[in-house]
Amino acid sequence: MASVTGDVISVDESKIRGHVDEVVRTSVEETLNGLLDAEADQLCGAKRYERSADRVDTRAGSYDRKLQTKAGEVNLKVPRLRSLPFETQIIERYRRRESSVEEALMEMYLAGVSVRRVEDITEALWGTRVSPSAVSDLNQKLYERIEQWRNRPIEGEYAYIALDGIWLKRSWGGEVKNVAVLVAIGVDQEGYRQVLGVCEGTKEDIESWKSFLRHLKERGLKGVQLVTSDKCLGLVDSLAEFYPESAWQRCMVHWYRNVASSVPTSKMKEVMAMLKAIHAQEDREAAEKKATDVVAKLQVMKLAKASRCVEEGASETLSYMAFPREHWTRIRTNNPLERIMREIRRRTRVVGAFPDGNSALMLVAARLRHIAGTKWGTRKYLDMSRLADQQKESEQQEGTEEAVA
Repeated sequence: MASVTGDVISVDESKIRGHVDEVVRTSVEETLNGLLDAEADQLCGAKRYERSADRVDTRAGSYDRKLQTKAGEVNLKVPRLRSLPFETQIIERYRRRESSVEEALMEMYLAGVSVRRVEDITEALWGTRVSPSAVSDLNQKLYERIEQWRNRPIEGEYAYIALDGIWLKRSWGGEVKNVAVLVAIGVDQEGYRQVLGVCEGTKEDIESWKSFLRHLKERGLKGVQLVTSDKCLGLVDSLAEFYPESAWQRCMVHWYRNVASSVPTSKMKEVMAMLKAIHAQEDREAAEKKATDVVAKLQVMKLAKASRCVEEGASETLSYMAFPREHWTRIRTNNPLERIMREIRRRTRVVGAFPDGNSALMLVAARLRHIAGTKWGTRKYLDMSRLADQQKESEQQEGTEEAVA
């Protein structure tokens, strides 16, 4: 690294820099592997080979995993446990980072960012510079992976699903037009939420919804008992064709907004309290009676349009009452899907107008794929044993009634 020429000492800076980089990389690698061992010890309740009454599991070897860091690529030895799952925060952060980088690359590509600029940004994100051909290949591979994920088989049953659409802008023949992207999420038999499907729709009409529901059914979606959505054009009729045995729940919050649109500001609080009183009842019979009272009161208040809206739509918002009471607050609105849609709008706003409908679909699907791998999809949402117990009680009651008859 250094040599002496006469009285002058010359220093090879490249060798020193390479040596320092290797020292840093090795230090990072040792630190991360130490953290992995510490996490494994914590899960086991004791250190490796330690005899302890608090021990709940033992080691079962390890497997290698590479991780890109700013210091370079490091090799991780991820511990395996005999019975407990080893879910390290280090790997989870890597997965989130990998997914975020994929989304960033796609957003840059779709937004028309130059390849040279993409190279600069990927270097900042990954710590390594990628070539123009690598950027193109990565986008193509990303599209392929997202398409595979979008068309994967749907396994198991989903008693509750929610449907909604989002409008995005696309360039078409020099003009900017709207394109709809339809999304479905569901709750599986274990009570976890899953992103079930995402498709491009020309618009939110009956043909688009039919095509989307056919896509879900052909991939294996079954066991649907309740579908929650806004009253989209053609959606209810399409549901009757593909899932005739499922009930439809009109989103309660959307319905409130529809009624509120025909109520003056001075009477808004009073009317909202009346509407909420309908859904505060103990069962459907009481709720329908309360809705009748609200209709009469709105007529007295000379709010004819709001009165008609309640009279015609209140029953559509009460389907959730046929299901376990513990599930009511989470199946009577489309809020869980609405929150996802807000996040998608935030992420797609940077693109502006997409070059085509498929580009819009890919970016929305990329975001949904990322969300599905976060706490949103890994945290239990509902206790589905409540629904199973209710169904058993209903079957037993029907059997008793048949025996008496």
